This record gives sequence, structure tokens and C-alpha cells, in this order.
Amino acid sequence: MKLVSFRQDGSESYGVLNERGVVDVPKMLTGPQPPETLLAMLERPDAVSRLGDIAQQASEVIPLSDVELLAPITRPGKLLALAGNYVKHIVEAGKKLGLSESPRKTTVPRPFLMPPNVLTATNTTIPLPCYSETVDYEIELTVVMGRTAKCVSPEEALEYVAGYTIGNDISARTVTFKEDRSERPWDEFFDWLNGKWSDAFFPMGPCLVTADEIGDPQKLDLELKVNGEVRQKANTKDMIFTVADTVSFLSHIMTLEPGDCIATGTPEGVGMASGVFLQPGDEIECSIEKIGTLTNLVGQRPDHKFKPCQQL
Repeated sequence: MKLVSFRQDGSESYGVLNERGVVDVPKMLTGPQPPETLLAMLERPDAVSRLGDIAQQASEVIPLSDVELLAPITRPGKLLALAGNYVKHIVEAGKKLGLSESPRKTTVPRPFLMPPNVLTATNTTIPLPCYSETVDYEIELTVVMGRTAKCVSPEEALEYVAGYTIGNDISARTVTFKEDRSERPWDEFFDWLNGKWSDAFFPMGPCLVTADEIGDPQKLDLELKVNGEVRQKANTKDMIFTVADTVSFLSHIMTLEPGDCIATGTPEGVGMASGVFLQPGDEIECSIEKIGTLTNLVGQRPDHKFKPCQQL
């Protein structure tokens, strides 16, 4: 089942996406206090299980062309991502693994948090920031949690997943905040992190596909195109840490809650490796098997520099 959040005539809602269009679920619900958002729906597993029947009974379906798709979870409680979860991507980034065995056996996932301002939807424009000319793309299978998970094992972790969507972890590879900045320890790490936090730097969508339709999340083809040219092509079987590994690991660090989103890392083929970065007017298409295609345009580059730090 494909679930979407959308806007129509200025109002936000959510629904089931099928071959006919979008079924506006809240209009079909009865009873006291029906869930008003897809996130609220995920917090009520009893209601989620009824969505398929609700969609089949719907007499009114909205044409997809009449709605604006939003990120499936418009306000996730936590938006997490993994760094370096595909070996070939680590190698192309010029990093030495330094490991004689599989990284999965000798190390742990590297998660980081992203602020809510990075979230945007399919068919939106990604503005280029004023502090970087090396903006890159990263297709990522993104997990959406469906149940509260705390200290769960890898064997049971997938039982807590509601479904999957597509994320594009846009990244500014080099940043210029201050021309004459003196170097300090950890500058490289914080520049890397700040380079992922610009507005609309994490498009997500176009829909959430429920876990039962995805089946094994480690058997999905991924492909990213820029202006029709294939740049990334891989399969989720190439992940170092599986979805189950990642959910389990994170659940031991923090409580994962319904609607939390976890981007699981990107494969090889990023612009950093080729030296070809995103330019104004570029079209990015991120496709993952069984989910669909997330499409975004790259906006214009600002004509001003990063002013605050120039004045410090």
C-alpha cells in the first residue's frame, strides 16, 4: 500500500495512492478524533490496518494531478541518517577502510541527526546555498518507523518498521564560511555536518510504501539520474549495516517512535568522486524499486557570499 501526504486547495491531508489517484483518508474515517495526519495514523496501528479496506470502499478519488505531494511524514520527530554505509562509496570518497575484515564485523553504524528545515517533497526546487559551489546528491532508502522501539534486537527490528520511502541527502562537500579562518581540530567534521543542513537539503517521497509490500528491504534496486544521465546505480544488498542492524543499533541509543525517519546511506557514484556537482536547473530523479521516483530541480545560486562570518 502506498501512503501519501498532500495539499489541495491550501489544506493538508493524507491518503492512499492507487492507480486511480489519491483516496483522502480523513474524509472516509468515522468515529471520535480520527487521525489528522499520516504521522498520527501511524501512531494508531489498528487504524493503519484498515486503510486498505477504506481505500477500496472509496467512491471518490482525487486525480494525482490535482494535489501537491508533500513529504510522506511532514514533521518527523527525528530525522536520522547514516554516514558511510556502502563500502564502494567510502572508497570513492578517498577514505581508507583500515579494516582487514568486513566493516560490519569490526565497527558500528555512524548515525547523525538532521534538523527539520532540510525536509522537502518531490517536485520541489532545492535552493543552492551561498556558502558552497560543490553541492552533491545522495540517494538513500529511508525507513519510517511504525512502532515505539527501545533496545530491540536485529531479529525483531523490522517488526517496528511501518514502511519505506526515498530520500536524497543533498550535501555541500566544501563550505566557505570565512576566507581567513584559522584551522581548529574537528573543523572538517563540522564543515561536513553543516554542509548537510541547508534548507530543503533532504527531499523525501513521493510516497511511503508499507513494509508488507516491500518485503526484504535488502533486495531493492536504487538509481539516481541527473538530467537523464545515470549517476548512481546499486542495490540495498550492498549496505554494510542492514535496515535491521540500523534500527536495532539506534534503538539502543534512543527511543525510536512512530514517524521517525532513518536514511540508510548512499552507494557509490556521487559527484564528489567525479568532480561533477549539481548546477542550477539540473533535474534529479531518485528511483527505488517498489517505491517510485523522487524528482527535484536545482535552484539558482545566490549572488551573495556568506555575510555573517565575513563580518566577524
